[in-house]
Amino acid sequence: MTDHRSVSILMIEDDEGHARLIEKNIRRAGIMNQIRHFVDGHTALAHLFEASDGPALNGPALVLLDLNLPDMSGTDILARIKAEGSPLRRTPVVVLTTTDDKQEIQRCYDLGCNVYITKPVNYENFAAAIRQLGLFLSVIQVPEIEA
Repeated sequence: MTDHRSVSILMIEDDEGHARLIEKNIRRAGIMNQIRHFVDGHTALAHLFEASDGPALNGPALVLLDLNLPDMSGTDILARIKAEGSPLRRTPVVVLTTTDDKQEIQRCYDLGCNVYITKPVNYENFAAAIRQLGLFLSVIQVPEIEA
């Protein structure tokens, strides 16, 4: 059996109720990775890029991202993660948001999100998407050497 625990899950979600539901369903899907929860974008970005135990300095992660945050737009966070030259450019990002605007969805995919899920979430689909990303992460744990 593959050990996935080295991949941390970062959940950026300001609604505590949604955060608890998401975590409950991740656990129900059998995924036991560490989940770090952030309620605003600035704290999340600081952890992502600067913290000694954050993904930029400390290995693979999966980001669950709400677009409607109190201090900034989730699309700004997505753009930072996926920017050319970002150490997190290959980090999988799942957007979980109430916005089902077609242009916003397209913008997120254009910026590089891996999965876009509209809340209220169909948790069967959500669990399947997280499991697939978990399998994906188990394959990419070794950092790629840039040419």
